[in-house]
Amino acid sequence: MQIFSYFCSMKIANLNFDRYPLLLAPMEGVTDPPFRHVCKMYGADIVYSEFISSDGLIRDAVKSINKLRYTESEQPFGVQIFGNAVQPMVEAAQYAERYNPDIIDINFGCPVKKVASKGAGSGIMNDIPKMVAITEAVVKAVKTPVTVKTRLGYDSEHKDIVEIAERLQDVGIQALTIHGRLRTTKWGEPADWTLIGEVKNNPRMTIPIIGNGDVVDGKSAKYFKDTFGVDGLMIGRATYGNPWIFKEIHDYLEKGVEDEKPSVEERVKVAKIHLNDSLNYKDEHYAVIEMRKHWGLYFKGFPNFKQFKMKLMEVPTVAEVTEILEEIENYY
Repeated sequence: MQIFSYFCSMKIANLNFDRYPLLLAPMEGVTDPPFRHVCKMYGADIVYSEFISSDGLIRDAVKSINKLRYTESEQPFGVQIFGNAVQPMVEAAQYAERYNPDIIDINFGCPVKKVASKGAGSGIMNDIPKMVAITEAVVKAVKTPVTVKTRLGYDSEHKDIVEIAERLQDVGIQALTIHGRLRTTKWGEPADWTLIGEVKNNPRMTIPIIGNGDVVDGKSAKYFKDTFGVDGLMIGRATYGNPWIFKEIHDYLEKGVEDEKPSVEERVKVAKIHLNDSLNYKDEHYAVIEMRKHWGLYFKGFPNFKQFKMKLMEVPTVAEVTEILEEIENYY
């Protein structure tokens, strides 16, 4: 087993990280500015937009444009775009660059059917020349550092990530994030990090390699870091209702100790911050509705929580939600 220091640095173009970096994965419907804010509070080193359709940006679709919004406190901040054709991806990257993100990331990894079936996301992985052509064109079109997030391959017969990584590096990407699953991997199957390790240990590779998949706590983070030598870790589903996972992992990697789980007071505090920050981006009605998907996750495992969750799913105002959150704090 290889052992790598917690204090090893990573560099993406002009971005330097003095500690081992943890990245919040771009996730549709999750990584909006309020959620990114609370993840940054607990030590996320890079955060990303929800993924943005290239077609939506070049059509000036309001929903797509709104995803480009971020605050200075979120930096380093990456915009992630997806599409299946060179010119729309170039135009989308140029559009995104107007908002001065620190990184423009290309999504070649999304397995969702409505994306992949159109040859975007992981659906493009059966056409490596097209992946390379899109990437090269985007790199040439913008001054912002370009990175890529992708998977191990299209299917079990085409685990092409070693070749893909070399070719994407050759056209100028500044870092590569690899999710340890195939396009066809079923949900719930464990990630396979073996090929991520092959890419990282390929002597031809000089850019940072970031691993993604099944990082759920300090112990798993240390295992993947030490075993496969990746330059950073990206965390996705394990952040749901759990923004403090970044602090937990940083503390475990640095000190070798497991943090105690957050108290109910801490959970209520963060839930209120998340809710109130949502009002900066959405009207009260939508802020309250969209927070409903987070309540069960913030208080996952708390006994008898169902009675509070039912009330939180029904009330329409921030004042009522806040009152229920205070009831939760007093109850536990």
